[in-house]
Amino acid sequence: MVELKNEVLTIKVAEMGAELQSIVDEEGKEYLWQADPEYWPRHSPILFPIVCGLWEDTYRIDGHEYKMSRHGFAREKEFKLLRKTDNKVTFVLESDESTLAVYPYHFLLSVTYRLEGNCIHVVWHVFNQGREEMHFQIGGHPAFYVPEAEAGTPVKGVIRFDEEGTVDRVFGDVGGCIRPEREDLTTTQGLWPFTEETFKHDAVIIDRCQVHRVALLNPDGTDAVSVAFDAPAVGIWTPYGKHAPFVCIEPWYGVHDKVNYQGEFKDKYLMNHLQPGGSFMSEYKITIGS
Repeated sequence: MVELKNEVLTIKVAEMGAELQSIVDEEGKEYLWQADPEYWPRHSPILFPIVCGLWEDTYRIDGHEYKMSRHGFAREKEFKLLRKTDNKVTFVLESDESTLAVYPYHFLLSVTYRLEGNCIHVVWHVFNQGREEMHFQIGGHPAFYVPEAEAGTPVKGVIRFDEEGTVDRVFGDVGGCIRPEREDLTTTQGLWPFTEETFKHDAVIIDRCQVHRVALLNPDGTDAVSVAFDAPAVGIWTPYGKHAPFVCIEPWYGVHDKVNYQGEFKDKYLMNHLQPGGSFMSEYKITIGS
């Protein structure tokens, strides 16, 4: 476990999955879900090289079929600590025989966490180290305590979007994949109340670059925690029916397969592509408080 600390926050990151494990303020308050397995045994996994599910856990490259489970393998891999300073730490994962067996691309993935005041910058770099075009998705999955929520009680709270009008969502609840229906989410000046029933159909998925900042609010209307991103999609989720006291705010460069998808991996919706020697970089920012 690696720790970074400044005058406002202390964070901890594990080498397993390069996963953020803790965000504590100067008063000792924990903001990141602490992975109680009764509800959900993770904190903030990195989703790579797919986001969410494949139809029947199968995808195709040049007609060859491969199997991969939901969210990919990065969250189950030991990353290497590359470097650490007082306010920044970087971990790397490189392709090997085990990854090539299920994902036939030579890659290097680096994940950097940087502290700046009350903000945590999460930076992803993906490098194509092979001789062929590489296709991938990547996403975050941080889970935050809902203010005043209690374990075992149906969760409820309020989120604020940076989009003040109506946004629409897609549903990824058929075999873990996306069905064609969409549904409007109406906000009042960007405010969107949620309850346990909100997640009856799994995650609320907002795509099409409709939203770029999602804030989880305190009862007084101030920001408890917010996530800002440039990603084209965001998932908002808590496990339905478990009465868990957290909600995930997940920036995604990618989404599930569509139901019955039989096409090539490269042609999936929200797929990213890298030429040999190419690189991809993106960042999202977690802010504690306002």
